[in-house]
Amino acid sequence: MDVPMNADVYCTNGSCGKITCVIVNPIKEEITHIVVREKKAPYTEFLVPYGYLLETTPDKITLRCSQEELAGMEVFFRYRFIMVNTPYMGYPSQGVMAWPYAIADEEVFNLVKTEERIPPGKLAIHRGSHVHATDGKVGKVDEFLVDPADGHITHLVLREGHLWGQKDVVIPVAQIDHLVEDDVHLNIDKNSVESLPAIRVHHLF
Repeated sequence: MDVPMNADVYCTNGSCGKITCVIVNPIKEEITHIVVREKKAPYTEFLVPYGYLLETTPDKITLRCSQEELAGMEVFFRYRFIMVNTPYMGYPSQGVMAWPYAIADEEVFNLVKTEERIPPGKLAIHRGSHVHATDGKVGKVDEFLVDPADGHITHLVLREGHLWGQKDVVIPVAQIDHLVEDDVHLNIDKNSVESLPAIRVHHLF
């Protein structure tokens, strides 16, 4: 199965949004979830277990659930309030505008910070995540090839924005050394990446 990034996502009863990233288990080298951003306000992003993927094409993913079932899944972003001290920019008591001068006074504001709710032991990989060879950056993540039987990643695909321009770069998972946040690190150098044999990608389940 080819799991494209930023593809349109469809439920059994119609279009529901776009995929924004995938959640991977870096130890087992498998995709555990995809994140789907709904197409209408408030544009909530949901964690969808890999088992809900029914069919994929280069620009479309079909889920084995309804829009209503999707809306009941775990939300990917969590909101929390943080406290910060911000100087109050005021004017002198005489009422005369004194810009750019100001009287500093400390006021406390509540700001909202969003956090991705990534399951324990997993990592989120977004489209455009950087891919590094042992001697430097080679491109960005475009999609994954996975075994449809169990969700294990078999290859990483660099389709655009890489060093070799016109060809798709398909990297076997054995050449992935480790994942760190939004970066993928390989265990081979740039010349080895360039010399990888091309494989034919079938964009059907």
